[in-house]
Amino acid sequence: MDAVVNVGGLSNDPTAEYNPHANYEMNTLATKTLAEMCLEHGVRRYVFASSCSIYDRGVGNADKDIIQNEETPVSPRAAYSGSKREAEKIELETARRYDLVVNTFVKFAMTQGFLNLHYGGEMWRPLVDVRDVARAYILAIQADEEKVKGQIFNVSRRNYRISELALRVREALRQAGVETEIRPDYGYKGVRSYRVSTQKIERVLGFRPKVSVGESVIDMVEKIRHHGYTDFGNPRYYNIRWMRLLEEANKVISVTGSVFDAPREGQ
Repeated sequence: MDAVVNVGGLSNDPTAEYNPHANYEMNTLATKTLAEMCLEHGVRRYVFASSCSIYDRGVGNADKDIIQNEETPVSPRAAYSGSKREAEKIELETARRYDLVVNTFVKFAMTQGFLNLHYGGEMWRPLVDVRDVARAYILAIQADEEKVKGQIFNVSRRNYRISELALRVREALRQAGVETEIRPDYGYKGVRSYRVSTQKIERVLGFRPKVSVGESVIDMVEKIRHHGYTDFGNPRYYNIRWMRLLEEANKVISVTGSVFDAPREGQ
């Protein structure tokens, strides 16, 4: 095995807060274990997908609203971002980032017909399409070792205010034949906000994103239609709901035992 790209683990704040212990085991301890296994087996390229949420400084403080780079001091405030930062430290001792808001907008547009803007969409987020993330991983794997060993790279197309992003998503949805409205909500205060610089990966690896927000949305809608996805509320698409389902199943099995362990005929 020449290279490992670690994109495993829990992927958002609500899931991490629901079960902080599982979040720590998957996002920090499992990351450490995998890194140690790679060292043991001589894997020289190990790419770990962290999270830009470690840069979160919240909203309402203009002095903290700055574009942050890979050298900016960070102090994550939540279980998810904290677990990713701890994993980063482990990775650096033994010797890349993005967000899901566009997915959420598309889901709400196709199921409820509107986009809900928490805090009026004033927050900043760095966004990038998963295909561009894959290109960044490939660049990191193929680059000269001295350029990437022990390094952190921010991966993003650009920084967007959520309100601007909603307008871009709505326009792309219209092109795909999906009409939706935007509903601002100023009552929700627990929001994340951060902007990041991508100058380092552009300079060191020559990374240039290719997929726009509009292209990403249209591609998402086309795939949803092609595969006939309609059950967006299914637990398999929600970490928290899936974990609750597994917990409930485990409680039942702990009392009744597994039906798959029942004796077969003639036994």
